[in-house]
Amino acid sequence: MLTPAYMNPESFMRLALAEAKEGDAPYGAVIVKDNEVVAVAHNTVRRDNDPSAHAEINAIRSLTAKLKNPSLEGYSIYTTGEPCPMCATACVWSGLSEIVYGASIQDLINVNQSQINISCEQVIDKSFRKIKLTKDVLKNECLELFK
Repeated sequence: MLTPAYMNPESFMRLALAEAKEGDAPYGAVIVKDNEVVAVAHNTVRRDNDPSAHAEINAIRSLTAKLKNPSLEGYSIYTTGEPCPMCATACVWSGLSEIVYGASIQDLINVNQSQINISCEQVIDKSFRKIKLTKDVLKNECLELFK
């Protein structure tokens, strides 16, 4: 997929927001490298009868399969909701360099979304990787998905 040179974090998050509307639950993920979108995914837990089929996991699986490489070092993931502990761990294991999210786990709990109250920052802090975190990108638009 080619991405225009003027893309910025808000533009990538808007793509994640659009993707979120396609899923079983309103979560979307976009993976970017060198300012280019290389994967998009949404939640397919109910469709696939797979409790691990969160947007982030689906994006990571599709891209690593396409690359035939389990490492996503140098890639960034944009997600409408802060990655849950499972997804944050998948980000660590895949070697993603950056996580950019809209609504935090606490924001999602505040709008009555089922969450495990462990931040992705806590997961990363306990891991062996340094992953850059960027929070609250289009947070209000991301929270609108749950209304």
